[in-house]
Amino acid sequence: MDKTVAFHTLGCRLNMSETGSIAQGFVNRGYKVVEFGVPAEVTFINTCTVTDGADSTCRNLIRKAQKNSPAGKVVVAGCYAQMEAEAIKKMQGVDLILGTNEKFKVFDYLDEDEANQINIDKSNEFWGAATTTVDSHTRAFLKIQDGCNYICSFCIIPFARGRSRAISVQEAIIQTKKLVSEGFKEIILTGVNIGEYESASGEKLVELVKGVVEVQGLKRLRLSSVEPNTITRELLEVLKASGKYQDHFHIPLQSGNDEILKSMRRKYDVAFYKKTIELIKSYFPDASIGADTIVGYPGETDKQFQETFDLLSDLPITHFHVFPYSKRKNTTAVKMENHIQNDVKKQRVKTLINLGEEKLASFAKKMIGSESLVLFEREKDGYFHGYTSHYLKVRLRSDSNLKNEILSLKLSAIEGTNLTGTPQAK
Repeated sequence: MDKTVAFHTLGCRLNMSETGSIAQGFVNRGYKVVEFGVPAEVTFINTCTVTDGADSTCRNLIRKAQKNSPAGKVVVAGCYAQMEAEAIKKMQGVDLILGTNEKFKVFDYLDEDEANQINIDKSNEFWGAATTTVDSHTRAFLKIQDGCNYICSFCIIPFARGRSRAISVQEAIIQTKKLVSEGFKEIILTGVNIGEYESASGEKLVELVKGVVEVQGLKRLRLSSVEPNTITRELLEVLKASGKYQDHFHIPLQSGNDEILKSMRRKYDVAFYKKTIELIKSYFPDASIGADTIVGYPGETDKQFQETFDLLSDLPITHFHVFPYSKRKNTTAVKMENHIQNDVKKQRVKTLINLGEEKLASFAKKMIGSESLVLFEREKDGYFHGYTSHYLKVRLRSDSNLKNEILSLKLSAIEGTNLTGTPQAK
């Protein structure tokens, strides 16, 4: 086990970027990264606390880590650690508990022998992060923003990650050049609320995008989740003109009912959301669009849920991310009356997931016969798997190593949830 470290990352792309930077720090100090589940001197779990399910998964991973490496150190870090440090402290086998900022200082604490050590820093410092070659990702996640100034009634993230802050445009360009020099061809700009970039940094997000896309060698760019009220015509014009932005957006919805949106303290109504999607489609007519939706919010009636279903049916949403409402401490919604029974929430989740699967399949079928550039990421069972510009899964049987290769494919069929195709001559 000498000088080995294993990682497990839960939650968002922001967490993935942060794990990448921390993993690089371990490698720089002589550690070898091994798969999670393999005995390791250090097991680092980067946690999420956005839902009850995420909390439960965190606890299960802690138990698994302790069982697999009883002689190693277990480090529990991130959002769940920030919010539930005392609960984690009661669990057997946890050596170090680090909050959302302190996880970047893990090396300051590793050599200390005290068990169940808690380090939770509530400062608003910005810690830069990006995917590295250490964690085997093909697409790079570059953290440009952290925290959130929105206080949505259901959301715990502002309590876990603090107020909004951001990287400078110049530093983002430097980090992009570094990632490209390491071989990454696609970069996803990520954060908790990247639409807040200007208010957090004093610089415009469009200027950051302009600088990033001008980096020689960068082939593809994506944005992570962007709040609908922060999508601007100027941003879309810059993305379109870049020639590198991929045809996929992720625009959170949460509910298709105005009363629920108001109670959630969202900064838009249904009409505004519709106009945002129309605006995106005016610049990217073939774009696929993902959306987060919460069902079973306190007091949500059958009629209000049906309005969400109908809206998602009507809009060109292709990638559904559906969550049952979860009680989160310190939030306004947890104190509300008329909480929805779990079996009702589960049924509503299932209904929307089924709709999402139908719409994604329908969208994918429309791509058959077209040519698409695919960035291949990994091999499994003789097939290489990758994604189109529209964030559609593609698999291709190949004897050659296609990892991190971009190929033009004529899409020919759907097998399960994957498109297949024939490589086209360059």
